[in-house]
Amino acid sequence: MLKSKTHFWTLQILLVLLIFYVGTKVSFLFEPIIVFASTLFTPILIAGILFFIFSPLVKLLAKWKVPRTLAILIPYIVFIGVIAALIALIGPILSVQVTDLVKNFPKYINGLNTFIVNVYQTPWFEWLMEQEYVKLEQIEQTLTDFAKSLPENITSSISAVLGVVTNITLTIITVPFILFYMLKDGHKLPSKAVQILPTTYRHEGLKIFQDLNETLSAYIQGQLIVSLSVGLGCFIGYSIIGLDYALVLGIVVAITNIIPYVGPFIGAAPAVVIALLESPTKALLAAIVVLIVQQIDGNFLSPLIIGKRLNTHPLTIILLLIGAGSFGGILGMILAVPTYAVLKAVTLNIVRLIKLRMKYNQERKANKAEI
Repeated sequence: MLKSKTHFWTLQILLVLLIFYVGTKVSFLFEPIIVFASTLFTPILIAGILFFIFSPLVKLLAKWKVPRTLAILIPYIVFIGVIAALIALIGPILSVQVTDLVKNFPKYINGLNTFIVNVYQTPWFEWLMEQEYVKLEQIEQTLTDFAKSLPENITSSISAVLGVVTNITLTIITVPFILFYMLKDGHKLPSKAVQILPTTYRHEGLKIFQDLNETLSAYIQGQLIVSLSVGLGCFIGYSIIGLDYALVLGIVVAITNIIPYVGPFIGAAPAVVIALLESPTKALLAAIVVLIVQQIDGNFLSPLIIGKRLNTHPLTIILLLIGAGSFGGILGMILAVPTYAVLKAVTLNIVRLIKLRMKYNQERKANKAEI
């Protein structure tokens, strides 16, 4: 018996390895599918995020007996109006700051080079260069190789920019249509999906969808509010200390704050660097502004708005960010936590279903034994 089981599992493992091997040899057959899926990924992702933002308003209007199509168009109109108002309000200021930042970028590069040279001439840095574990020749060779590859990198960057512009255009065109049909028919998905389950499990299946919807809604809506609040707080703080490009730097903080724990540090770096090139005191003030805003966020905003709906330990989140960042970069870090939350909710509910099934079978056996 043991020998037959060993043979069975050996054959199963060999079959899986054979499938992987054949897959690597014919991977070119799947390349068009991968390209097609990656092209659709961004529009579907953005439409999904907007779905969880617009969905509560659509549900509210539907409860008031507003026709669903009209209930979808109203949030569209409100959203376009808010975007138009923001562009009219902060667009000119943002344009001036971005133009000025690009114009002064060479000056900041020169200032950074001067700062590096000054650091290089300090006694502690000279002592560091004399240590055996620091190879100055290796550093110089790395910089030389980078300078040689710079023209090629610039050319590839131009191609990448053109690709990004194309993807952005495609996204702007497709997202409204995808979002419309998500809002129009998305509420029907749970009841349709559970049809594949046995009748006794359909109620629990609907509960799983409800838990997933609540988890993602709480995270996306809460994270949006928190990020906007943090960006606004940093903008006000930067303006108070007289930091240049306060609006641009505040927007950077708002965007990077989407990444838990490490996002605030990424967003604070540009502000501190720009302030440092003006004066160490201003750099210290910029760091204090970010620290104060993050303390307000960590102790008041996030617990109040997002709460502990995700119920995930900070160490787990940090490990997720490290792993996701190595595979998917910034996008992977942004998606790591909500993806983990969804998988965790699905796993817990499946385990709960299995336990209910086992309990049901035990009760049925006990009833038969009594009869």
